Formats: sequence, structure tokens, C-alpha cells
Amino acid sequence: MASNGTAPAAPQAMIDHNDVQDWVNRFNEALADSTTVTAPAAQDARPWHSSFFGCFAPIDTCFITCCVPCVTFGKTHHRSRKHGNMEGYNCVNASCLMFTGFSCFGLHFIPMMFQRADIRKKYNLQGDCIGDLLTSCCCACCSLIQQDKEAEIREKELAEKVNGTGYTKPQDMAYPA
Repeated sequence: MASNGTAPAAPQAMIDHNDVQDWVNRFNEALADSTTVTAPAAQDARPWHSSFFGCFAPIDTCFITCCVPCVTFGKTHHRSRKHGNMEGYNCVNASCLMFTGFSCFGLHFIPMMFQRADIRKKYNLQGDCIGDLLTSCCCACCSLIQQDKEAEIREKELAEKVNGTGYTKPQDMAYPA
């Protein structure tokens, strides 16, 4: 077969090794530094925009999270740690697969707790480690949906600040002299 001079595009890997290394580093940091567990929330921490029990809206996120929570977990990870605009997102990714692996042993709350703490820290939200643990253990779907909605809202806010598309005061009218 004759070659036309162009090489075929390399298939995109399902598992991003940078994601895997990121999770390993996060686990190691948490185990090495016990203050992450005992640290109180910042005094100026903002409330969560999305209600914890507002998990039925939007219904598509609720349905997907109840059926395949790993997809919502991976989507939230991608949005909050990689690209707020979801560029390059694949529903089957390293975070999704890791969540599934932990879930097989009933330990889904561990990566959820880490992700919830990351979201709180990144967006300066109210809460603490014990709250992260309790919400992740007791109502995983509500927690995942709240995290997903919060990351989406906060990333849009950050993008508006960066792009300058947030609200700006209109200029005063000028009359010719």
C-alpha cells in the first residue's frame, strides 16, 4: 500500500498518566500532612451556590449520577482541575476509572472526599474535612451533583473574570458642547 506522506493520528489514550500521577500526589500529600484533616474553614469562605439537596435539578445530571456516578465524578474532576470549558473531556477517563475501582470495594467516599476538599479550597467555600467525609459517605449522589454544579458555576465566574465579560458599568452619556 502506498503512503501519502501523512502519518495516521495517534489515538488519544483513555488514561492520562498526568491524572494518575496527580491523584497519587494528592493521596501522598494528605497522608503526609495531618493538618488537612484538622484545618478549619477560612473565615471569609463563601457559601456553596448549589444546595446539597438540590440534586434533582438538572434531571439529566441527576439521572447520570444515579446510574453511573463515575462519569459525573470524572467530569467534575476535569472541569475543576484541567479545563473549565471541558476542552478535551472524555467520559471515560483516569478519574472515572479510579472512582469505579474504589467503588468496587465500597470506598467511593475516599476520592469523593478529596475532590470535595479540592473544590472547597479552589473556590473558597464553606465546610471542613468531617463534612466532606459525611456528605461523601451518607449521600454520595447528592454530593457529586452539588460538586458538579458548583464547579460549573464557579468556572464560569472565573472565565468571566479572566475574559472581562462580567458585568461592567455602562459609560455615562456625553453631550456635545
